[in-house]
Parts: sequence; C-alpha cells; structure tokens
Amino acid sequence: MAAAAPVLDLSGVRSVALFGRSVGVLNLQLNSGDLALIDARDLMLAGGFADLCCGLHRPEEGRIRFLQRDWSQQPAEMADALRGLVGRVMSNPGWLRFLDATTNVLLQQIHHTRADFDGLREDAARLAAHFGLPGLPNGPIGELSAGDLVRVGFIRAFVGEPKLVILESPVQGLYQDMVPALLNRLWEVRDRGGGAIWLTRSRMIWDNPLFPATHRLRLDHQGLSAIKAAA
Repeated sequence: MAAAAPVLDLSGVRSVALFGRSVGVLNLQLNSGDLALIDARDLMLAGGFADLCCGLHRPEEGRIRFLQRDWSQQPAEMADALRGLVGRVMSNPGWLRFLDATTNVLLQQIHHTRADFDGLREDAARLAAHFGLPGLPNGPIGELSAGDLVRVGFIRAFVGEPKLVILESPVQGLYQDMVPALLNRLWEVRDRGGGAIWLTRSRMIWDNPLFPATHRLRLDHQGLSAIKAAA
C-alpha cells in the first residue's frame, strides 16, 4: 500500500520576508498523525513561519504544499477553501472588538468555507465545554478575561475539523492546566489523518520529555533544524 501523502511539505524554502538576506532554509515533512514541536523564541519569526505554512506569503525559493497542493499555484478561491482546513492559534489573535465573541470564533470558517452556521455554532459549543467554559461566549469579546480569551482562541482553531493545526505558543508559559485538554484535541486531529505544529517559547513545554511530539525542531535565522530523534 502506498504511503499517504504529507499533510504539509516544505521543501527548500527560502523567504526574504522571513530571514532577510540570511541563508535560512526550511524543510519539513508533516505526515498524517504528526505533531511537530518547534522551539521558536523569536515571536516575529514564528508568526512569519506560520504565515508561510498557511500560504499567506510566497517564498522566493522552494515549495510549500498543503494536502498535495502547492500554495503558490492555487487560485484565490481554492486557497481560501484550503485555509478553511487550517486551524491556528496566533500569538496576536487579532480579535475584532466590534464583533461579539461567537462571531469572532466562527468568522474564519464563515469566510473560508460553506459550512452551516448552526452546525459550526454547535461544534464551537462542544469545544467550549471541552476547554472548560460553561458555554460559547456570545457577549462582547473585550469583556472576556485573559484566560477565557485563550480558551476562545482554542475553540476558533479547532472548529470545523481542521486537517492542520498551527499553535503559536498557545499557553504562553502561563496556562499549564489547559495543556491536557489541548493535547486531547490535537490527538483527535491526528487520529483523523491531520497533523499539527506547536511553536513554543515556553520551557514548561519544551523541557517536558513526555510531550508527545513526533518531531522536535528549532526555528531560528538559520532555518529549521532537528534537535533529536522523534519521541
């Protein structure tokens, strides 16, 4: 039986937007069921890398394929549809203060997919319970506590059954109690044939030998480098 195609494949990627004129190069093959833990201390570098993985920037060299499709070759409508299969927790979540919390959570799926709104809301409500909220918040996003904003960010990333989840230091070194619930949802994505990338600045996460990563890498201005054999 032929091996399944990678969920995400970066091959010989060089990006001036990410690395300037340095020699940084990105190579990563994320297969079905993989969880890549990446030590990424530079916040701007981590965000730029995530943008590349989502097809938001075109590299000067190399190829980035998501579900076998080269981001640089996709028409706008197809690229939008593919982004509907990517969940992301951003270091700067970009909440829209003029919209309520529910709309903020569902906006990405509403924009990139044709999924039924009521179905998305039901999925989001289940995720809210999973992440310790009494329900899906529907009031002003600005009235949520810092911890609840983190949980709402998790809901946004996992709603709609993504094939790829990218987390940018999601617990910020502060919310250790949220890690088990987050890992459980990542297992579900991986069990469905998807993959995940966890970018971290937290020693709490990186130094944990039991963290269930299949790849451990470091991202710096030299690119991506493997740290040790897969766990």
